[in-house]
Amino acid sequence: MAGSISATADRELVVTRVIDAPRRLVFRAWTQPEHIARWWGPQGYTTIHCEMDIRVGGAYRFGMRSPQGTEHWKRGVYREIVEPERLVFTWGWANEQWQPISAETIVRVTFENLGGKTKLTLRHGQFESVSACELHRAGWLDSVARLEESLAAAR
Repeated sequence: MAGSISATADRELVVTRVIDAPRRLVFRAWTQPEHIARWWGPQGYTTIHCEMDIRVGGAYRFGMRSPQGTEHWKRGVYREIVEPERLVFTWGWANEQWQPISAETIVRVTFENLGGKTKLTLRHGQFESVSACELHRAGWLDSVARLEESLAAAR
């Protein structure tokens, strides 16, 4: 598992990972509900709702359940889609009625072709605080690890 994670300007999270899968496959894992539902969220969490309208201006809504049974809801809008190179979308926590309960942040994901492997770089921020940024660190690390496991199982 090659990669790194850092916080820049204290309130932006950057995750970089080289994934042993072709770029188009990694991009599809981010843009098809049947794939993303397998890996999105921290270890032990399950996806209970996955709705995606993959187009610029289209929305997504995800629900996940923790191992303790707590439900977490998030939503956002796709701002940029350049297949298979880049995704940009807003991110915000929501309640079960999809009303926002947190400030909106931006997630930028790039997919670089490395001859059969993919360098994934995820930037998420600007968070309202350093602590908010830190809270997302473990979730993104787990999600990317689960993505890798899901892609390996599919091969």
